[in-house]
Amino acid sequence: RGPRGATLRPTSGRLRESLFGMLESADADMSEVLDLYAGTGALGIEALSRGAGRCTFVESDAPACRAITDNLERVHMLDRGSVIRARVGRWRPDEGQLFTLVMADPPYAHTASWDEIEHSGEDALAPHALLIVEHAAREHPPVALLGRSMWRDRRQGDGAVAVYRSEGSAGKDAA
Repeated sequence: RGPRGATLRPTSGRLRESLFGMLESADADMSEVLDLYAGTGALGIEALSRGAGRCTFVESDAPACRAITDNLERVHMLDRGSVIRARVGRWRPDEGQLFTLVMADPPYAHTASWDEIEHSGEDALAPHALLIVEHAAREHPPVALLGRSMWRDRRQGDGAVAVYRSEGSAGKDAA
């Protein structure tokens, strides 16, 4: 559930299925997940429901943060999630905190999001971490982000998901 009157654009069910299929194919480590531009928390909660250990949700909108907390409580996962009210790009994780999976779903019209993701994720990724960014299908994502090369870019209707991983990462179907 989302906050009343919010202008959030939730990830479609088909795109979410495609995303988690790619994560399974890549044999993703979901022990420490970071959900940037979290909105209702749907992506992070989906990761938790699929076995993620913990998820940190970063969202700037106060009503959306309350909705994430309510959604975590509703699915009995409040103890596995941390909700942080902050702007992506300004927020930085605690020193030494490393994430194994980063998912970002910025507003499609927000042109600074790639730089913001770069800033918030800098020095916060485990060596084998995967980075997932949802973007408008008409947009061409960068070929590299946070020291990782684009591995996949799947389009689904108006949306797309770019998946980045380090060169040394070997999933089930490593290229």
